[in-house]
Order: sequence, then C-alpha cells, then structure tokens
Amino acid sequence: QVQLVESGGGLVQAGGSLRLSCAASGRTFGDYAMGWYRQAPGKQRELVAGITSGGRRNYADSVKGRFTISKGNAKNTVYLQMNSLKPEDTAVYYCAADRTGWNPSLRTVEYWGQGTQVTVSS
Repeated sequence: QVQLVESGGGLVQAGGSLRLSCAASGRTFGDYAMGWYRQAPGKQRELVAGITSGGRRNYADSVKGRFTISKGNAKNTVYLQMNSLKPEDTAVYYCAADRTGWNPSLRTVEYWGQGTQVTVSS
C-alpha cells in the first residue's frame, strides 16, 4: 500500500520558518517527481514546489527565494524548507508524487499525502 505521510506543519509567526517532511512508502519513488501542493480555504490547490527524479527544481513565483525543496538520502523522502513565512502562506500542504519523473511541474499526480496544516499569524 502506497503512502505519503507529511509532518512538520504548525503555527508560526510571520517571518518565521518551518520544515515540512514527506515520507513515502509502499514502492520506490526514485523515478518519480515529488513535490508540494497547498490549498488555502476557498482557493484551488496550487503547486508550491517540485523536484524531478534528476534533481531539477521548480517553484511557484510566490515562494521563490523563500522556500527550498530537497530530497533525502533515502530518495523516498522529500522536504520543504519554508523561510520568511507570510500570512498568505497559510494553507494545507500536500505531498505529491508524479510518475512523470522528468517534469517538476507535477501535472499528473499519482499519489497524494493526507495534508498538514501550516498557519502563519501576522
């Protein structure tokens, strides 16, 4: 059974930092693109950051320079370091895995995590 399990969300003040982790299990994900989406109340789910099987990264314009996506040594883990957080970053963050491993835009997500809440207070 494939699972993506996120952790690291929480409440933080504006300007603070959080690090999200995603642990994937149930199969190997070395050939998958991995990434993070988020969904704020009343808004559509949007891609925050993606990383290909080869390590190429992609970021939403709104988070460039503040967020960094990386993979763990085990290849089945992915992280999102979030710095200089803003209230508009408040959302549920979802880990995602896409079989199209070369594409960091994750347009064909095959697996989703259950989500972790990030709340940034002003």
